[in-house]
Amino acid sequence: MAGQQESPEIEELVEVEVANPTKVILYDDEWHTFDEVINQVIKATNCDYDKAQQITWQVHNAGKAVAYSGDMPACLRVSAVLEEIALHTEIEM
Repeated sequence: MAGQQESPEIEELVEVEVANPTKVILYDDEWHTFDEVINQVIKATNCDYDKAQQITWQVHNAGKAVAYSGDMPACLRVSAVLEEIALHTEIEM
């Protein structure tokens, strides 16, 4: 339309913070059997047997593994369940 100016489009930049999930690290020990650890990982994380077995083997072979990652409240719950049978865990941010 003649006589009207178009207003310039304004771009709004929105900064989105992408947080890395908090992790529960499970450490190897010499006291628990594979079955004990697998069953506790299942109980703590609600994962299937195969996933719990993979985590347990990684703990055994590497000395530690990420057993779970998510938000802090969930990590605290998972860590507490793993520690019910005296497994050693650490929460890493």
